Amino acid sequence: MTKISRVLESLQDMNREPSGNATAVILAGGKSSRMGQAKALLVFDQEPLIAHIARALKRMFAEIVVVAAPEQELPALPAKIVRDEVAYQGPVGGIYYGLRAAGGEFSFVTSCDAPFLNTELIAYLTAQISDYDVVVPFWEERYQPLHAVYRSSVLPLLKMQLERDELRPVYLFDKVRTRKVGQDEIKTLDPHGLSFLNMNTLEDYQAALKRWQQGRQEEKEVVAPGSTCTVELFGTAQLLAKAKTVSLSLPPEATLARVLSSLAEKLPMLVGRVIALEGTRLASGFSCNINGLAFVRDPSAKIASGDRILILSADAGG
Repeated sequence: MTKISRVLESLQDMNREPSGNATAVILAGGKSSRMGQAKALLVFDQEPLIAHIARALKRMFAEIVVVAAPEQELPALPAKIVRDEVAYQGPVGGIYYGLRAAGGEFSFVTSCDAPFLNTELIAYLTAQISDYDVVVPFWEERYQPLHAVYRSSVLPLLKMQLERDELRPVYLFDKVRTRKVGQDEIKTLDPHGLSFLNMNTLEDYQAALKRWQQGRQEEKEVVAPGSTCTVELFGTAQLLAKAKTVSLSLPPEATLARVLSSLAEKLPMLVGRVIALEGTRLASGFSCNINGLAFVRDPSAKIASGDRILILSADAGG
């Protein structure tokens, strides 16, 4: 089985664990000493950075938990706020307090300074947890414990780490069933590893803002105003279109066939390669996923306003 096949299979199997069992935990209690100001409150895309992150995760998780320092100031958030009982115990402390407050059986954990979250990669990581206690990416020869999924069952081990002053999450990984997600798998959904780009200095922040604004500008070049459906392209489709995202205006009760025909009109270079010649179905070797939750093959499937349509190919990750 190829790497892309494993990714597609995992996305198809995301419903193996009920979504109500999952929580997103955002760690916000760090000192921000190198930044010189609270990272959680930095303005990003016209809102506090932590609000930007919480809003992105709210699309995927019914429950959001934010772990903050005892006296830390935060904006209004769609989240449960918990405070470190002992300040500045490092990532292990934040993970421990977040998992303890979470209502789900497992949690996706991230930090408040990672603005480029990739929902498809998060979905893929979450889909792996059924047979493991921890699912953690391994990118550029390093574990990424603050972009990982943890079962609440690891809480006793995290508590013991705190008691021993072992404040690095990697000490946990050898003690439990850990799924190490390799770089080749990650590149299938996040080719440049932007999910792991965080901001520690003012220069990092300025560079991230510039990258975000450039990405938005690229999207606007192919996005029509007033759209009701977003199509996200991967692999061959993305290379041919020279675009990652396309927005489409659709009539009420639109079907997948209508989405594909509208996409064919907007990006004719996809016809015959990604979209079949008749323009109402995908060509062989391509798959369609709606909102990162379900794969759909029936052209008559209804598409709701605001849906995200993912088009993936067998060579999406290279």
